[in-house]
Amino acid sequence: MAKEFNVPPVVFPTSGPSPAAVPHQRRATPTPSAPPFQPPRPATSTALPFMSFDIGAAPAPSSFSAPTFPSTASGAFSSFDDEPPLLEELGINTRQIWLKTTSILNPIRVNPSIHEDADLSGPFIFLMAFGLFQLLAGKFHFGIILGWVTVASLFLYVVFNMLAGRNGNLDLYRCLSLVGYCMLPMVIFSAASLFVPHDGVLIFAMGAVFVLWSTRICTRLLVELASCGDEHRGLIAYACWLVYLLFSLLVIF
Repeated sequence: MAKEFNVPPVVFPTSGPSPAAVPHQRRATPTPSAPPFQPPRPATSTALPFMSFDIGAAPAPSSFSAPTFPSTASGAFSSFDDEPPLLEELGINTRQIWLKTTSILNPIRVNPSIHEDADLSGPFIFLMAFGLFQLLAGKFHFGIILGWVTVASLFLYVVFNMLAGRNGNLDLYRCLSLVGYCMLPMVIFSAASLFVPHDGVLIFAMGAVFVLWSTRICTRLLVELASCGDEHRGLIAYACWLVYLLFSLLVIF
């Protein structure tokens, strides 16, 4: 026989409690928090707004100042009129070069006082002209000419100071200037040799004349411009003759 068990009924709760059963809860109001920390702003000066770290604190410029210009246009160019010429700034005196050249062209009357102020502008022009005439003859002698003039100036400088002793006052710069200016007869000889045959006696006779011309002028200028050279005029003339003889042989051969 079956035995019966009393099972109590199962009651499932609903999805949420009824509003009556749930006690009334108050919403928690958030407490005001402290403001974030801000570093103190440095005090700005109104006199220097560009030094302020606060961009909004700098006052905006109200107007721009217009640039000022000279009242007259001629004032801007007045300084150029007072400047010396370019050749004078470079130390090239064309009038002095012309006077020295004309004094060399007269072998009988040479004015030594004109050559007291030594320069290298005139000698450089004569050496370039000498090399140009040699180039027209088919000879490229620019380096040889410059080297020989330098060695010749050193040679005459040493010879003259050895003869004059301690009393000699010839410097190398003046000696180089005199040797270069006395190359003018050699320049004329180089130009004339273009129209003269080199296998005759005429070219040698012309060379001898121009060598004596250069030797006479160079000897007189060295003796007159440097002290203690008059008693050794013959030896100085012989040294100058050797120098210009080499240049004449360069033209002939």
